[in-house]
This record gives sequence, structure tokens and C-alpha cells, in this order.
Amino acid sequence: MSKKGKILIITGDAGEGYECLYGKHRFEEAGYESVIAAPSVKRLNLVIHDFEPGWDTYVEKPGYLVESDIAFDDVKVEEYLAVLILGGRAPEFLRHNDKVIEIVRAFDKADKFIFSICHGIQILTAAGLVKGKTVTCYENVRFEVEACGGNFVGKNEAVRDGRYVSGQTWQSHPDFYRMVFECLGEG
Repeated sequence: MSKKGKILIITGDAGEGYECLYGKHRFEEAGYESVIAAPSVKRLNLVIHDFEPGWDTYVEKPGYLVESDIAFDDVKVEEYLAVLILGGRAPEFLRHNDKVIEIVRAFDKADKFIFSICHGIQILTAAGLVKGKTVTCYENVRFEVEACGGNFVGKNEAVRDGRYVSGQTWQSHPDFYRMVFECLGEG
């Protein structure tokens, strides 16, 4: 058990593999316990999103397999310091999961930190949590942010607005995690 506390990581099948493993390992390296939450406790099929020459958008390839630690139904928000919402394609379907929406709203209501990267912002838009917030995300999700009342910033790899930290893609990890650990009192 960690002395510093627990961080909840929300993902599912087709979650971005590098974002998952980097986040999990970075938190554990800093002395936090990372807990991967998914629709059920199972082996998750993660994906790799990359940018290939000649393509107008990213490509998707199969990624690592990762075991989830807990099902969404078993999450107790009071046990966690913060939540990290990963990108990939997982947010596309998780934003329709009532329990996921309930979890992120509970983190907001409890004044806890909320971290999202890439397409993870889709869960926050579905939960109604970007209205009036300045955020960033993968550029092709900008429309959803702005349609839900958020202020999209595309020039920065990562953006902090109070208890919220958002990042554009896995390429944003250095700036994103610098802000994340400042929030956790590490910076």
C-alpha cells in the first residue's frame, strides 16, 4: 500500500497503451498506488495510436494487454486523491457508461484532481464538466469541448485550470505530468 495515496486510472478496451502504462508506472515510481478501473475486472486490450507519414489522422495498432484492478461499480471515490482519464478509443464508449459519469462527477464534487489526456476529455464533456474550463485534448476532439462550453487551447501540450489538468496526446507526457505532479505537491 502506498504511503502517498491512490490514483484511479479510468480506461477500457482500446485505451491508449502508452498513456496507460506511462501513467501507471510514473505514479508508482513517485510512491502512489495506481488503480486501473474498467467496466469489469479483466485483461484489457490496449491500442497504440501513432502518426504515420502520408496519413491525415492517426493509425491504430494492437497494443499491450493490461489487467484492470477494479470494476467501475466497485470504485469508492473517497479512497482516491485524483483520477486520470486515458485516451485511445475507450472514451468513445465509456462516455456512455452511467457509472463512469457518476465517478468523474463525484471527483469534481469532492474537489479532487481530475487529469485527462487525449480523447479522455470525451468523458468530461459527457459529464458536463468542461463548461467554463480551459482545457486541451487531441485536436480532433476540439469540437466536443467547444460545443460543451469549454475553452480549447491548442498551442500548449498541457493545460491546468484549477484542479483540472488536460493533455493533448501521449506526446504531451513531459508537460502533462509536470503539471500533474505539481497538483499532487511534488513539483
